[in-house]
Amino acid sequence: MVVQSKHFLNTAPSLVLDSLEGLCAINTHLALDPIHRVVYLADQDRSKVALLCGGGSGHEPSHSGFVAAVCGNVFASPSASQVRRAIDLIDNEKGTIIVVKNYTGDVLNFGLAKEEYAARYPDKADRVKFVIVGDDVAVGRTQGSIVGRRGLAGVCLVYKIAGALAQTGASVDEIYDVAQYVSSRLGTIGVGLDHCHVPGTAVPDTHLGTNELEIGLGIHNESGHRRISPVPPLNELIPTLLEMITSTTDKERSFVPFKNDGTDRVVLLVNNLGGLSELELGGIVAEVRRALDKSGIKIMRLLSGSFMTSLNMPGFSITMLLLPAANDTGTLSADLIISLLDDSTNTPGWKWSSRSVPKPPSVFSSLPTATPAKAWSASLKAPDINQFNSAVERACQALIIAEPEITRMDSIAGDGDCGLTLKGGATAVLEALSKNSISGNDVLGSVITISRIAEDAMGGTSGALYSIFFSALAQALAKSSSSIATQEVWCTALEAALGRLYTYTRARPPSRTLVDPLAAFVGTLSSGLAAAVKAAGEAAEGTKDIDAKAGRSAYVDSIKLKAERVADPGAWGVKVVVEALAQ
Repeated sequence: MVVQSKHFLNTAPSLVLDSLEGLCAINTHLALDPIHRVVYLADQDRSKVALLCGGGSGHEPSHSGFVAAVCGNVFASPSASQVRRAIDLIDNEKGTIIVVKNYTGDVLNFGLAKEEYAARYPDKADRVKFVIVGDDVAVGRTQGSIVGRRGLAGVCLVYKIAGALAQTGASVDEIYDVAQYVSSRLGTIGVGLDHCHVPGTAVPDTHLGTNELEIGLGIHNESGHRRISPVPPLNELIPTLLEMITSTTDKERSFVPFKNDGTDRVVLLVNNLGGLSELELGGIVAEVRRALDKSGIKIMRLLSGSFMTSLNMPGFSITMLLLPAANDTGTLSADLIISLLDDSTNTPGWKWSSRSVPKPPSVFSSLPTATPAKAWSASLKAPDINQFNSAVERACQALIIAEPEITRMDSIAGDGDCGLTLKGGATAVLEALSKNSISGNDVLGSVITISRIAEDAMGGTSGALYSIFFSALAQALAKSSSSIATQEVWCTALEAALGRLYTYTRARPPSRTLVDPLAAFVGTLSSGLAAAVKAAGEAAEGTKDIDAKAGRSAYVDSIKLKAERVADPGAWGVKVVVEALAQ
């Protein structure tokens, strides 16, 4: 894969400060010290403990979204002087909790600032506490024996829980103890399809192969635990990831005391590392939930979204916070932790949640589809039933074979889905053909079936157009007095169907749409099938040189389309179908 290395920015050095200014413009309750790049509450309640976090930028909404925060350059820890300024800005009557991820630069610079503050204000020394969060399970005990586990998205749960507790007026010691406890119960594992690109730097040569993923990669482009090829489906990948968090037999891990006996309860956080679509993230959440249900681990709260990113990394991480058991004594209660997570907040980095236990997966019971009563007195048969069936099969197979080329065309002239849409319809038609739902023995019923398939299996604009056309074709065929679908019957019905289609689209030939070859075919069929197929092919070829008047191509630069001489993908699909029918 090629790392996405293009970015929207003024300059790479100005990006962090520009982003912080944007954050504060959106969230008017925030203030910014631009020199030290500290984001803090403009109207702080100084009768309560303050929280301070931070680290390198590029992980947004962490850290700036969980104020107060000190922001370094991309993937670089802020300096101790920046941190000291932040401590001064949020000084208060009850104390400050500093929460950092376990990375050497963050620990050293935040720790140095804390020690310097304590030396400068010895009477306040015991009111500044330091919490280091390491929740990564990818790095084993042997490898991480000295440095410990890396800090990942689990720190966001520490931010939220400790911050909510501070709002209750709790003491600095109480908040520190809770933060330490929560940190000790966290496990996170990340996985990516590629590394990210740091603005202003050369494109890295460590990117993964086109069919490869990496488990356990770090949020600063550090290499992971292992690479896997080919990329497995989620239902194989997710259990592997969860095992790394929950295992109590892996001597290199077993960081969190899961019992794995059906009594474990967790807070689940599925985190977008920056480059995943919401569509993919939703599928990941569903699969994680299914896997945990199967393993007997109960999800008490489920959070999903971008919490701790790695710029534009196409990947995700899974975090689990193991809640205390009901019979655990001398520990926090699960109810307290959950209530702190549920507390309302205007912190920019915290995502919406339902504040409830996820409901069991819905079980949809589909009513059997009623077979509509035939509205015609006798079946309309093909002159040669086997020839009809073979023609339908050829057309479908031709569309499936043509999918890559049609997809290529549509990636230039549209949104890239036309080939797959047509392939989906063709595959469903073949299945119906194999079940005799489509047969030359019942032409009218076959056309109705194809109309339904176009609606259900294709969808989108193409599916609607095909479904309307075949529905109208069925209506016209039903009016025929003939029991055999002769060429004359087809000509009359096709002309009526095209006329009906025109009531739902403004496209008229030449329009650079599927209407061009369709109209050419219908208008020439009376002169014979060969002539109609030739006319349709020429019309489809002709779409390479005309301006689009309808369809998605109307939004694409016509000069580019003509320069590349790309045919309209929908029109090409019609060409493929009619040519296969005539073979």
